[in-house]
Amino acid sequence: MAHLTVSVEYGIHCLLWLVGSGDKPLSSRDLAELQGISPSFVAKIFPKLERAGIVQASEGAGGGYVLAKAPERISFLDIVDAIEGEKPLFDCQDVRLRCQLFGARPPTWAAKGTCAVHAVMLRAEKAMRDALAEQTLGDVAQRFGRVAPAAFFGEVQDWVSDRVKDRPRRSDPTDGPSKPSPRRRRKSKRAGGT
Repeated sequence: MAHLTVSVEYGIHCLLWLVGSGDKPLSSRDLAELQGISPSFVAKIFPKLERAGIVQASEGAGGGYVLAKAPERISFLDIVDAIEGEKPLFDCQDVRLRCQLFGARPPTWAAKGTCAVHAVMLRAEKAMRDALAEQTLGDVAQRFGRVAPAAFFGEVQDWVSDRVKDRPRRSDPTDGPSKPSPRRRRKSKRAGGT
């Protein structure tokens, strides 16, 4: 947990979108496009979240991911550990034992107990893990819900509905490419498209 990568940040944001989608599955492509990132990037994160029991996947044209449990039962620590693995904050190299004055055999007093530097890092790691364990996905979703205008959530639901409706149906290969939804056609016209 020495460095939390961007995978954790995007993973958490993706999960927040799943909180808002209720039981409507979102594909990794939907989640990526909603945030303007690569679908392959999101596709690498979600199998880890699924293995950890945070999300569950469904197959098929209307498939995607949903939360596997209530957001109030998913801590930030669960998410970090799922994506990054349970890595220590500090990898102690026992530098205290390498003093040239000790020669090949450090004295007992130098090797006794936990290294003082390592002890500080262990306390810091515990504090960070405790803080991450206290915050749940549900807590953060509520805070976000209080600041975002109500209309925004309607727009997101419309966008998600359009995405699900526009997905090609794999069961009928004669359908051809899907047509843009009326909402997408309006956006395209406003942006100068045809």
